[in-house]
Amino acid sequence: MPSDSSTLWFATSNRNKFHEAQSVLSRYGISLRHLRRQKTEIQSRSLTTIARFAAEKIAVKESRIVVVEDSGLFVEAIGGFPGPFSSYVLTTIGLSGMLRLIHGFRNRSAYFQAAIALSFPGSGSAMFTGYARGRISKKARGSQGFGYDPIFIRNGATRTFAEMGLEYKNRYSHRAVAFGKLARWCRARGIARSETTITTES
Repeated sequence: MPSDSSTLWFATSNRNKFHEAQSVLSRYGISLRHLRRQKTEIQSRSLTTIARFAAEKIAVKESRIVVVEDSGLFVEAIGGFPGPFSSYVLTTIGLSGMLRLIHGFRNRSAYFQAAIALSFPGSGSAMFTGYARGRISKKARGSQGFGYDPIFIRNGATRTFAEMGLEYKNRYSHRAVAFGKLARWCRARGIARSETTITTES
């Protein structure tokens, strides 16, 4: 098990994800650094499997404690699609295409899932998951988020994540829930105490 001085490296090419994660972990006094790496993805319908595979591969290659997060939007009316293919779908058809897919459906229920793997070189992974349940809006609204934020309204809310801003999202999002679990796990084991600077490595 790592010592108190160990550092967590979040392997992602998405700076938005890094900043959201760092914002959550800083509340728990956990240090997180940015490792700009494209994760190697395997074909799987399980976000947990995808995240674990990528994290363990990078942890061994980099000889570092690595965090990898995989997330997806699951829409009930279309059988949980796009799920683990969310990033690809967003890149290919965008938010407008996603809205067209569910046009006319009365059931617009959906949920976000985040799966986080915390991997130690050659020593396996600890896994953490988080969910945010809600519905798909009729049109994209807001400019403060990224990904599917402009079309997702969490249960009990009337505005999308993109209309709410980062502070709100980091209280209720799937990513915030999962990273909160990771932070509490690390604190209980004295891992990655907070430092005064945030470092990004290219």
